[in-house]
Amino acid sequence: MKEAGRRLLIFKKLDEILNKTINAINQSKAEIFEIAEMARTEYARVEAQLQEIKEATEIVIRQVDEKERQFRLARVRLMEASRSFGGCSEDRIKNAYEEAQLTQLELVVLKEREAQLRSQRDELERSVRNLLATVEKADNLATHVGVAMQYLQSSLHDLGGLDGLQQRQQLGVRVIKAQEEERRRVARDIHDGPAQALASVVLRAEICEKLLDSDISQVRQELHTLKDLVRLSLQDIRKIIYDLRPMTLDDLGLVPTLRRFVADFNEHCPTVTEFSVIGYEKRLPMHVEVGVFRIIQEALNNISQHANARNALIRVEFEITAIGIMIKDDGCGFDVPATLRREGDHYGLLSMRERAELLQGSWQLNSVPGQGTRISVRVPIKEADDHVH
Repeated sequence: MKEAGRRLLIFKKLDEILNKTINAINQSKAEIFEIAEMARTEYARVEAQLQEIKEATEIVIRQVDEKERQFRLARVRLMEASRSFGGCSEDRIKNAYEEAQLTQLELVVLKEREAQLRSQRDELERSVRNLLATVEKADNLATHVGVAMQYLQSSLHDLGGLDGLQQRQQLGVRVIKAQEEERRRVARDIHDGPAQALASVVLRAEICEKLLDSDISQVRQELHTLKDLVRLSLQDIRKIIYDLRPMTLDDLGLVPTLRRFVADFNEHCPTVTEFSVIGYEKRLPMHVEVGVFRIIQEALNNISQHANARNALIRVEFEITAIGIMIKDDGCGFDVPATLRREGDHYGLLSMRERAELLQGSWQLNSVPGQGTRISVRVPIKEADDHVH
């Protein structure tokens, strides 16, 4: 009883500390969001100002080029008048001199204006870069804080003891790393795909605006290009959404989603992948369907990136109280112990194993260099879960 009382006291103290930490982090998170929004607003303002300065600079540069041309012509006329001094009237020589002097003065003023605008442009470009870095750092920090909050807000009372707390902490660290890796992947996909395409859309739209009153045929061509860019952006966005969570997983279930995923995989990967189902196909609890799909998705990603395989096989077997998954390929294979010892080379393998363990299932990996790879997963299905979706 005394031991139980001490343990309860420890968890109460931990809860108090945790609540204080959560409150402090919540306050800091609000401040981070405020800083991010302020930086984002200032970034938009400075970027608009930079665009105006760039346009003004381009105009002045063209004016300088034109004025230099005029100054060269004025000097030529002055030299011609000077050489034929006896044959030119005094007024003509005076006018040529005044023209050259005035043009030179205007050129000096324009060059000074150009130098000022270039300096302002360079300063604004530095400000834009710094503000963008601030926004990115604030967003990244807010993301990390949000992930930490999700973990900290979990109740400590669900743990069975100090050993459970340590296991929960280790699992939480792995979950945070997995979430951050997924966020980095999504951010990278959006930046390299839809974000770049949308920037091109804006540029094309501006071109159309400028050409609208002068060249309708060119506007039509630009709009055609614009339509293609939007179509490609939609394809990229749909792919990102599908990678995050296929809609068919909610609507149709695991097997139809896997059939579609494997069909798409075969279209884009030289490895010929066969998909088969054994047993009576049925809907599973949603967390099981999501976990199994992610395991197979990660396995196929590894095959496409590392296996150099000609053929692969995915088999899903429905049992009464479990579901079995087998993923096999005839690729190059690898040394399993050596790969698992290397830092950073086995993230996908650990991800599959951890998903299987989170589902209270088993995970087995067999591979030999030159003889392919085989992954077997078995996940139990509780009877009480059959109606949970």
